[in-house]
Amino acid sequence: MTAEPGSAGVAVRGQAPLRASTLWHLVWLGMLLFQPLYDDRNRPLQWAVALAVVVVFLPIYVLAHRGPGPVRRWALVTTTVLGVLAAPVNSGASVLFVYAAAFAGSGRTRRVARWWLAGLTALVVVLVLLSSIPMPWRLWAFAPSLVLVWVVGLVTIEEIEEGRANRIHNARVEHLATLSERERISRDLHDLLGQTLTGIVVRSQLAQRLARTDAEAGIAEMAEVEQAARAALTEVRATVSGWRQVDLDDELAVSRSALTAAGVTLEVTREPGLVLTPSAETALGLALREGVTNVVRHADARHCTVTLHRVGGRVVLEVADDGVGGETPDGNGLTGMRERIAALGGEVQRRARGGTALTVTVPAAVAT
Repeated sequence: MTAEPGSAGVAVRGQAPLRASTLWHLVWLGMLLFQPLYDDRNRPLQWAVALAVVVVFLPIYVLAHRGPGPVRRWALVTTTVLGVLAAPVNSGASVLFVYAAAFAGSGRTRRVARWWLAGLTALVVVLVLLSSIPMPWRLWAFAPSLVLVWVVGLVTIEEIEEGRANRIHNARVEHLATLSERERISRDLHDLLGQTLTGIVVRSQLAQRLARTDAEAGIAEMAEVEQAARAALTEVRATVSGWRQVDLDDELAVSRSALTAAGVTLEVTREPGLVLTPSAETALGLALREGVTNVVRHADARHCTVTLHRVGGRVVLEVADDGVGGETPDGNGLTGMRERIAALGGEVQRRARGGTALTVTVPAAVAT
């Protein structure tokens, strides 16, 4: 109950499917059974209230996990009202205030959430004072909820704040990386083309002057200009090709760093002695980058495996996670990946059951 209602992943995506760990927190509704089992006063009414709470609360819980922030705020108010109405008859319904604390932590700012925790605490105290359950059983009935309101609420608040801080940090890192790449490209282009283009300008000016007095010399100079321009074009193409060259070991190191920052463990299995051609290594490296990016952004996973090996006449790269999975249309990244791999005679497959597995295969003939 502590983390799931306010997990950062749910707060961002809004429509994430319910996970088993999320549904597991519903076990706390078992507190509704305690008073009907051990208190014979108005037992039929207590059972009726327990059933009504379960029937009403389950849709609220599901919507709170699948909906955006406004839905969780609505769930917070509704759950609190339900607890106020049910707890005087069945003390186990005080657990609803704990769920409300989780909704407050995930759907409100830190300041507002703390006020909600204080208000929920006050409601539980009032219910303790008004309850007809004799002492000390009354304390046993309400004390767990009184404590868990703060434990669950504060833990959820901290998780949301940490997720928000991570997103800000990642955005800053991405921005700085973009600026650094722009500066590098600008510097490399200047170093590559500055002297060559200057020479072309000087020779062109000389050819214009010679054209008036010595046509043959002017033609010779223009031939030199053409050669210089062709050489510059070759150098630009070679440089661009160098920018697009991807080292798979570097991509694995970057992937591990990105996944670790997102709280995901990485396990790598690579066949020893497997040598890749530059074109295949670039294509597989970019596929690895796209797969890991999707794990970090969308999977809400805890574990990721990367496997690279030879199967028959093909080289296979697989990126798999234990996240939420889900069938979604290909974005620009996956579309570009499919086109890049298809150009090598390979294929890309994506499976989204019990997590997501991205499998990229290329013929061994072009990979080794």
